[in-house]
Amino acid sequence: MLALKQALSLNTLKKTSGGAPWEPTDETSCEVWWENKEGISLYGTPGDTDRVYGWVGLKYGGGGHLLMPHNAAESPTYDAATGALTFDPSEDAHLSLPSTQISLTGEFTIGMRLHVAAAGGIIIGDNTTAGEFVKLFSNSILRVKIDNTLGDLELDSGTWFSDSYLVITRDSSNVLNLWWNGVEQGDTTTISGTADIDTLGVRKTDLNPYDGSISEVQIFSSTSATLTANVNARLASL
Repeated sequence: MLALKQALSLNTLKKTSGGAPWEPTDETSCEVWWENKEGISLYGTPGDTDRVYGWVGLKYGGGGHLLMPHNAAESPTYDAATGALTFDPSEDAHLSLPSTQISLTGEFTIGMRLHVAAAGGIIIGDNTTAGEFVKLFSNSILRVKIDNTLGDLELDSGTWFSDSYLVITRDSSNVLNLWWNGVEQGDTTTISGTADIDTLGVRKTDLNPYDGSISEVQIFSSTSATLTANVNARLASL
């Protein structure tokens, strides 16, 4: 009965007041939504027909952020069937914001759909400012570094190696929490400061490249139980 109530609750949360399915851009705090299977452009040149040229993300109120590779050789590859962007660490594959940066000074929520092939890489961070990243430090530990201060979040059990989704939140007391596949983990850490983000797949400068795929990213400058539930439900549906 409890599982049924939880499922019904998530379904309810995924509706707006007008009855439409919830989308990240419904939230005034939505900084960017790099949506699964949307906003992707490819190089389209011989030998690079699946190489990502750009990934446009939307934000609340219009506009958005364009992620781009340094060049085709360092670009992730794209699977149109699943919407997954695969990052090859041997190529230092990553995508960056060419001239802008997302800076989260207080509360935040970050959600990602991904498939991890190996630990040790950066899933999201900053390639302009040092000491800013979210890293798969080991098979079960997520390392977050903000303003050069680090904290670790460890899974209650298991490892990252599956087709999965994660949500990281920071509340008004600077406490970070982790949800893995919709389940809140017991470990927390506290880090204040401004979290700067302009890159998927590496940190400054092109260090610790990610090994795996990413299918969707959502970033908000707020956190709440309702928002966390909606992000988890959206990512679970992909």
